[in-house]
Amino acid sequence: MDQPSRIGRYALVRRVGAGGFATVWLARDEQLDAEVAVKILSDNWIDEDDVRRRFLAEGRFLRRVDSPHVVGVHDVGETEDGRPYLVLTYADAGSLADRIKAGPLAIDDVVDIIGQVGSGLKQLHARGVLHRDVKPANVLFRTDESGRRAMLGDLGLGKSLETVSQLTMPGGTPAYVAPEQVMGDRLDHRADLYSLGAVAYAAFTGQAPHGVISLGAVMRIEKPPPSMSTLRDDVSAAIDAVVRRALEPDRDKRWPDLDSFLDALREAHKTGEIPAGLVPAEALPGPVGSGGVDQETALSAANAPTIAGAPAEATTAPAALVATPAAAPRRSARTWALTTVLAVLLAAGGGYGGYRLILSRPATVTEGSLSVKVDRAWDQRSGNDVGSALLVTTDTAGWHQTADVPGVYLELKRGETVPKAGKPPAGCELETSNPGTGDNALFYYKCSGAQGIVGERYQSVDNGTAVLWTQVRGSDRQDVNDVLASATYKKKS
Repeated sequence: MDQPSRIGRYALVRRVGAGGFATVWLARDEQLDAEVAVKILSDNWIDEDDVRRRFLAEGRFLRRVDSPHVVGVHDVGETEDGRPYLVLTYADAGSLADRIKAGPLAIDDVVDIIGQVGSGLKQLHARGVLHRDVKPANVLFRTDESGRRAMLGDLGLGKSLETVSQLTMPGGTPAYVAPEQVMGDRLDHRADLYSLGAVAYAAFTGQAPHGVISLGAVMRIEKPPPSMSTLRDDVSAAIDAVVRRALEPDRDKRWPDLDSFLDALREAHKTGEIPAGLVPAEALPGPVGSGGVDQETALSAANAPTIAGAPAEATTAPAALVATPAAAPRRSARTWALTTVLAVLLAAGGGYGGYRLILSRPATVTEGSLSVKVDRAWDQRSGNDVGSALLVTTDTAGWHQTADVPGVYLELKRGETVPKAGKPPAGCELETSNPGTGDNALFYYKCSGAQGIVGERYQSVDNGTAVLWTQVRGSDRQDVNDVLASATYKKKS
């Protein structure tokens, strides 16, 4: 449906973001003469009570916190057609994800930003809220008299600590989520601490810690990521040790709380030395080049991908590095059992020959203006003689014959507009759809026989003169979503 020019006293200026459940607009509060962000639930979810509750719960979570480093909620309301909306602090200076796209940040800036975000997280935790989705895209900046202030936003996955002390469903962004969160285990503040460490690693290096882009791959992480010195030579060993301890897969080996992590990071930056008494020597990851190297294998290090949107030429570890595998973290029998069940759910799926869209070491495949992150095993690709296209799959011929073959297809459709309805492949039927606002659309199909999932995404590009069509076939919805989200079009200059 068409978006109105105003909602209540808020005049909508322009859309600044959209997701599967909501759209965010820059708006002007005419009574206070101030810029705000208005987050509106998408109209196709208006009758979904559970989605409405989750949307409003985000506002309640944010209202519990009075911190300059957490996005504030200024108002809540409902549109004429019954959609709830939140009025939030407007981040006029973009996100940390935007800044990382330009490459690693200055050391001073990273330490300052992580300190500010950590302060916001501490306020959430003090009020009984776990964020569960700390990542660069959710670190926002607002200009004030002191410069750029970092704020933590988007509590769409936020949970009360009382709730997450019980078993929870897996969730979060794969590159930044703690392993125990993926396993559906009981959670505490150390899950957010891990994610903050992952954000620090990405800001220092320009790359996410392990390069995983599926929840299934997170379960296979058994040690901290490669030393940041393999990616950037001006990161001190002290800072590296502090950040990598925050990224221990075994939460009992991480920093015990946010204060100890943030204090250690500041001290390591100030003195250039590993903080005495804060990082026990026996708990530190081994330094590069020592007999106790705690490094990824040469293949994994060399294949470490850049974070989505980061420069493709970012440096990776030398291929000659040989690693000594670290011992796997100890886990209880119950956790191993739960992990096994989740692994089966993620991996089996019956369909597509049991093929898993588990992208543990993704490769960025580019053809012309199109780019997508895929499993490195997908070594066959071909263009299409209709417009600009990219097909990546292990079976190029089979892709055209049946929907059972996993892979991804991108095509730039000139002179077309985003469709309001999808076209299911043969043997598939529409499962869910999200037509969006006219600039994007998302469709999911369930396929018979193979019991697989096909996801389609349409995006308006080139100022509305073309549509980027992406189709992903796989056996796991989260992995299909990951590949859909990684597909991009970049106009060649």
